[in-house]
Order: sequence, then C-alpha cells, then structure tokens
Amino acid sequence: MTRKLLLIAALSGFSAVGIGAFGAHAWKMLLIENEGLDIFKTASQYHFYHSLAILIIVFLSDKMPSKYLQYALYAFGLGILLFSGSLYLMALLKWSFLGPITPIGGLLLLAGWFLIAITALKTKFSEI
Repeated sequence: MTRKLLLIAALSGFSAVGIGAFGAHAWKMLLIENEGLDIFKTASQYHFYHSLAILIIVFLSDKMPSKYLQYALYAFGLGILLFSGSLYLMALLKWSFLGPITPIGGLLLLAGWFLIAITALKTKFSEI
C-alpha cells in the first residue's frame, strides 16, 4: 500500500507544480484576461497543500495502519480533483457553471482532515 500511496503523492505533487508553473508563465496572460489569476492561485495552493497531506498519509499509514487514513487519501484525491480542478477550469476557460462543484471538493478536503483526526483518536499511540 505504501508504494501506491507514495506514487499518488508524487503524481499529485508533480501535477501541482506543473500546473502552477503553466499558470505563472504560459497561461498568465490568459488568466489576467479572464480575471482568473487569483482563482488559479487558490486552486494551485490547495492542490499543493493537499499533495503534501497525501505524502504525510504515506508515512502515517506505515506507522499506524488505518482504514480512516485510506479514506482520507481518497477524500484528498477527489477533493483536489473537484476543488482545484473546477477552479482551474473556471479560471482558464471561464466555465462558471462549475462553481457548484467547488464547495463539494472543499467538503471532501475537510473530510480528509476529519478522517485524520479520527485516526488520531482511535490509534493507541503506545503501539507506534
């Protein structure tokens, strides 16, 4: 499981940096023209923060195997896709119809953190 999680974390972090770089350089004028630069920056920040969270889950899951950590990983992955993905598309393509999807992604990101909290409450730390 750890190898799969590490690969997911690496791909998520890679895409966060790559998409962020395109936004800062190749797409910058388009984002300014679409008045989407701040939206894009928010998407990129949350994408990267939660890529790091996935990486933390890799290390936590090795020390404290928990179904809740696995659920947190899925929540973060889907949350990145829906939250950051919808913001990226709204900023670049002005697809405002995706606006209702963004909060669903945000709720999934929150759920991921909540699931990590559940893991903390259910883990016997003397076993770590």
